Amino acid sequence: MADRVTVIGWDGSPLTRAATAALSAATLVAGAAHHLALPEVPHGAERIRLGSVDLAARRIAGHRGSAVVLADGDPGFFGVVRTLRAPEHGLEVEVVPAVSSVATAFARAGMPWEDAQTVVAHPRTLRRAVNVCRAHHKVAVLTSPGAGPAELALLLEGVHRTFVICEELGTDREQVTVVTSDAAADHVWRDPNVVIVIGGGPERRAEGAWIAGRHPAYPQGVRGWALPADAYRGGGTDAHGGSGEGEGPGLRAAQLAHLGPRTGDLLWDIGSGSGALAVEAARFGAAVLAVDSDPDACARTTAAARAFGVQLQVVEGRAPHVLERLPEPDVVRIGGGGASVVTAVADRRPERIVTHASTRDEAETLGAALTENGYAVSCSLLQSVELDTAAWAERERTVVFLLSALRSDLAP
Repeated sequence: MADRVTVIGWDGSPLTRAATAALSAATLVAGAAHHLALPEVPHGAERIRLGSVDLAARRIAGHRGSAVVLADGDPGFFGVVRTLRAPEHGLEVEVVPAVSSVATAFARAGMPWEDAQTVVAHPRTLRRAVNVCRAHHKVAVLTSPGAGPAELALLLEGVHRTFVICEELGTDREQVTVVTSDAAADHVWRDPNVVIVIGGGPERRAEGAWIAGRHPAYPQGVRGWALPADAYRGGGTDAHGGSGEGEGPGLRAAQLAHLGPRTGDLLWDIGSGSGALAVEAARFGAAVLAVDSDPDACARTTAAARAFGVQLQVVEGRAPHVLERLPEPDVVRIGGGGASVVTAVADRRPERIVTHASTRDEAETLGAALTENGYAVSCSLLQSVELDTAAWAERERTVVFLLSALRSDLAP
């Protein structure tokens, strides 16, 4: 095993005294081509071009002498330190950090970033990174080949964002470009790069902010979820507490519990109605596409999202036909449309689907459609009784069948 392993972050500025001392004593140096070309790298040291960090770690583990690993930015922030410290390599490292590429990108843009989300985009995680860009106003994306600005822009089709693209930070070829997301797809961008994705409304004021990457997604004084419908619409509800069947807080809470929307997910809310479920899913951090054929329902959903300070995309159209042009969902709530909509959704293979029915016959029809399309289905009969607390008398009673479906290949 190497006698000493030092990881040095590099941000284009002159190396610190500690970094220079570690490099001068190194008998093995690993890094990218521009790192290995630094004049401080000893001529007699073994040099490893850093492609696979795992392969480099194995070489370092078998080396006798002092090893240095050079990496861009802060190597402890989505960097090589985690891999080098993995139990299978058994390496103990010292770290000489530099300014992270995310901090540098925001500095070049002249923007604060305590309210920004940070994600890593690889080809295997690109869709989830895009969903975070859909759901949040400000996101820093650490890209990789095959998952860069152009690919981000293509998957964000229909969602307007501004891209601040920072190429080769810290080098003589550094360049910062501001473009709209639709224009970013028509250009070839140099690696490595960081993309700041901004949009979906004015920048929020961070007065009293106390936690990085978060913003309270609710109006002042509002706490909780599965809120009454008048929190979203201002009253005028029906017996189910919403603008249409199936929008009551109790059913909504059960649907959200079964769906479990989370950061990186894309949720379809088909038949968004008042926008209550769409907004609450967005408050959990999920990207949301709210679909409704009624222009008034679309307007209500847009207004509710604005009131609660969340990002979501509203699509006016009738299911199942409108679903054909939507990006792939992770979880779906179906507010109506019958077996044809259930089948169309199942064809897109989301992990979970929830829907509801007013009668047992309707529940059996929807359950059969889900089962036939490869889903394990459970059904519950939910009864909700609203009481008048002045007289403790029954005010409203609702009964609904809740169907929850999990893709069969994921079922226990």
